[in-house]
Amino acid sequence: MSADAGRLSTALICTALAGAVIGSVGAPLITPVATGMHVSLDAAQWTLTVTLFTGAIAGPVLGRLGGGPYRRVTILATLALVTAGGLLTVLPLPFAALVIGRGLQGLAVAVGALLMSVARAHLPPERSTSTIAALSVASTVGIGVGYPVISLIDQLAGLRAAYGLGLVLSAVALAIAWRTLPVEAPGERPRIDVTGALLLAAGTLGLLLVIAEPAIWAAPWSAVGALTGVAALLAVWAFIELRTTTPLVNLRLLGQGPILRANVAILIAGAGLYLLFSLFTRYVQTPDGAHYGFALPGIAAGAALIPFSLLGFVAGKSVPRLISRVTERWTYTLSAVIAAAGALLFVAGNQSLLAVLAAIALLGFAVGGVFAVMPKLVLVGVPQEETASVLSINQIARSMGMSVGSALAGFLLAATTPNGGLLPTRNGYVTAAFWALPPLAVSALILAATGSPVRRCRVRGSR
Repeated sequence: MSADAGRLSTALICTALAGAVIGSVGAPLITPVATGMHVSLDAAQWTLTVTLFTGAIAGPVLGRLGGGPYRRVTILATLALVTAGGLLTVLPLPFAALVIGRGLQGLAVAVGALLMSVARAHLPPERSTSTIAALSVASTVGIGVGYPVISLIDQLAGLRAAYGLGLVLSAVALAIAWRTLPVEAPGERPRIDVTGALLLAAGTLGLLLVIAEPAIWAAPWSAVGALTGVAALLAVWAFIELRTTTPLVNLRLLGQGPILRANVAILIAGAGLYLLFSLFTRYVQTPDGAHYGFALPGIAAGAALIPFSLLGFVAGKSVPRLISRVTERWTYTLSAVIAAAGALLFVAGNQSLLAVLAAIALLGFAVGGVFAVMPKLVLVGVPQEETASVLSINQIARSMGMSVGSALAGFLLAATTPNGGLLPTRNGYVTAAFWALPPLAVSALILAATGSPVRRCRVRGSR
């Protein structure tokens, strides 16, 4: 049993790492897509943005499909679609096909919650805790592995070959899952609340668009109108979910104190963490002539993220042991403090590449710690069959927080760019780094709040 558990744990982590690299493939290739396929940078940005959209939108549906006897089938079907998406990115097809392919590859992000539910259902408690923590930080490790490798392949063999890495990893992940995922016990076929799924997809897509598209904020009336429409859609969705006997998401469960606080905390913390990530990655690539930054080319800039991944991996391995000594809340608070220390180190030592790399490493450890402890926080009192669904919603909260952080970084740096200039001032980066501190502090305070014990919640109408 121990050997079987070890093999399953390793297979789940390898599959999640492959998915994380696939999801990050687009980031280093935005400029090559724009120049190679003769589209604007704004259009090329969609090769990255669409993966976030599809990952967030598909998460709850996959979570409901994969919550019981169809978990293995759901994971395999999802990875098959990811592989098909990888094929579209490699073939010499028009730009629209590339965007569709990248959208399908975004499902690799959504499958992470299902892998965690497999670990919770089929691994012994201690092994399950460490495996879920490792799965949660897979995205952190995947970024550091993927960026430099993809940039190098693009430089040596071209754009399509770089996307080919995603196709190869998709096929490998599918093969690993096929060989190792356990067959689930027979059970009742899951029901999908189609109306709820469509409303949640529309509301989530609208909210992500409002966050990620600065053009919407060019006219105040358009931003207010978009937010009002999104709020109305989500309100209707919540109204329907609370009254159906087979909800897509069990809102009564998510509304319980500890689970609600964990989701709000990751939403807010994601903004601060990704704000710092955006600042650091842009700063090291600042070209010559700006009198700051280090003008690192694509491959070197990707290599600068290796400390981010290494320390994120260390945090993922350390968090389960740390939780056994202190509480989950203190572990989360420590991670937030380390992220703040990275921000302050950047503020004080941004003229030294070594200091900035150290700040990136601290940020990686903090992101790894936050992501590793989050499943433990969000799964308090959650029934086994609701694991994937609850984790999928947590993934949406994380994605939205990261989108806010990315948009906030762009806004703050644009605000400190001189009229007619292309680059922000050094003080713009310093000011933006300070902006990351309040959300980190607020997220820690939210989790520090005490709540009543959690009762196991049953879906309305269930027996």
